[in-house]
Amino acid sequence: MCQMIHRIMDSLTGSTMWMFPRQNQSWVSEFILIGFSSDPTTNNILFIVFLLSYLSSVLGNGLIIMLVCLDTQLHTPMYFFLSTLSLLDMSYVTTTMPQMLVHLLAHSQTISFAGCWLQMYMFSALGIAESILFVVMAYDRYVAICYPLRYTVILNWGLCIRLAAGTWICGSLSSLLHTFFTMSLPYCGPNRVDHYFCEGPSVRSLACMDTHLIEMVDLVLSVFVVVTPISLIVTSYFHITKAILKIKSTQARCKAFSTCASHLTVVTFFYIPAIYIYIRPNSSYSPERDKQISLFYNVFTALLNPVVYSLRNKDIKRAFLKVMGLGRMDW
Repeated sequence: MCQMIHRIMDSLTGSTMWMFPRQNQSWVSEFILIGFSSDPTTNNILFIVFLLSYLSSVLGNGLIIMLVCLDTQLHTPMYFFLSTLSLLDMSYVTTTMPQMLVHLLAHSQTISFAGCWLQMYMFSALGIAESILFVVMAYDRYVAICYPLRYTVILNWGLCIRLAAGTWICGSLSSLLHTFFTMSLPYCGPNRVDHYFCEGPSVRSLACMDTHLIEMVDLVLSVFVVVTPISLIVTSYFHITKAILKIKSTQARCKAFSTCASHLTVVTFFYIPAIYIYIRPNSSYSPERDKQISLFYNVFTALLNPVVYSLRNKDIKRAFLKVMGLGRMDW
């Protein structure tokens, strides 16, 4: 283990020196994001589709945050975590979509090295934070179903705020490690990234050195931030299922399962593409397929989350009617 750590540090120490100007050496100061197509007509169509998707995502998630803030009946741990998820989704999709929309219409598709570094960091930080938040939301459902009488005691507001803050902190620190390993590699050309944003594996494939060791470290980190949350979520739902099956009333069982359905749906939409992108053999790398799958868990998941929660949630519908003036608003 010690030898491996020394090898990693030696590799990173040597590679970071490539980031600074040296005589008779070239280095990359910007990247070119290839995107989806070079055809202007296709790009115009994609611009309209993605613009509508982006605006719908921001408006949908923003509406959930507003409803949770305005309606006092939604001031519960479940909806607090839901509003946190909406905030993460809005931020998550904003790290990539505005720039992609500009690149679809502009002649230049470049991004500076520092801009690429920042985009990769923010995208990873928000993605990891959302992954951890899904675990927190599963724990919320576990406490609500297995310990209903102690729900507000166990999940008090102090704990809720600490859990929400912890997701952001863990995401930021984990992303810093991932981004440092990738962007400290030497990039001396080519600089064409076959993606619509600076995603780690796509950028790392352009490095001017053997990245096998860095890929191993990144894989370990990916397993930690993807497999560990999935394991915790599965464990939570195992206990939830046991508790629900003990309920004698069929109607009560169905109601209990329905409170978990929305969470399970968004978890599935998020984790299946993420597992494919970050936990897989390098030999299966396909730029076109990776772009499409990344688009799904980056853009369409943020678009689907408010739809899934609002369509299946009577409290959200009731709060919306109140805000629209179709019902009495409880201030």
